[in-house]
Amino acid sequence: MSIQSSTPMSATDAQRTEAALRRLAPKWTTHVVHTIAKYGPEMRVSDVAQHFPALSQSYVSKRLATMSTDGLVVRDGEFDRWAPYRLSSASRTLGPVYRALAQWSSDHIDHTPQGRYDRVEAALHRLQLTDTTETIRLLSERGSLRLTNLSELLGSPPPVTAARLTRMQADGLVARADNRHGAPYLLTDAGRALGPVYATLQQWDHQHAKAVTAVVPTAERTLGSPAQSVRTAAALRRSPAPSALFSHALVPQPRVPAGVTSAASFSHGR
Repeated sequence: MSIQSSTPMSATDAQRTEAALRRLAPKWTTHVVHTIAKYGPEMRVSDVAQHFPALSQSYVSKRLATMSTDGLVVRDGEFDRWAPYRLSSASRTLGPVYRALAQWSSDHIDHTPQGRYDRVEAALHRLQLTDTTETIRLLSERGSLRLTNLSELLGSPPPVTAARLTRMQADGLVARADNRHGAPYLLTDAGRALGPVYATLQQWDHQHAKAVTAVVPTAERTLGSPAQSVRTAAALRRSPAPSALFSHALVPQPRVPAGVTSAASFSHGR
């Protein structure tokens, strides 16, 4: 599935998109956002916990605290443990992101019946792992790559890259060109269909960039020695502009009052 447009995604954009995915991906985050949107606008920890009987109140409290650090919820009483939480402006505009993720999953990954927010969390779990976005970007740009080439471009040891590709194969994002030993990797239909998802995430991230914690440069995000950091930075510098998959045009979103979006951006099904 080819996606044609004119706004390219760079290696830096891929890194920022991955950081945005990691903010949204922790388990229960999507459900907590939906719960506050539906039953808020403000909810105390105990109020949120009532909607998740399988979770302890202390777990819900920690999840909300992390979401606050990530800019997804806010509270007025910083040192008041009883102060209620409410959705941030970033969370109130997550509707298009959730819809894009749910549609991509339904069309290409999991056709079994399930609630929208379970589907969204499953999609986020697939996409948020380290170097997944950059791997898909490189395969979209180059068409196919062997393990050694991809490892060099990512600046990671071959065993680490191999483990990442094995996981991405299991998640339905990449495949081997054939059954020969050393055969190159290429994108599946699901991987090639991620353009609209990444475009929507980019738009959401750019809209709320001031509220996002600074992204750690890829050259510093390494599993090994400083030499690996240098190779990573070099790989990013020599990466040319990506192909049309990561060039999906950003669609302007109309400004909607917060009171409306908090109630309307999410469906009532879990």
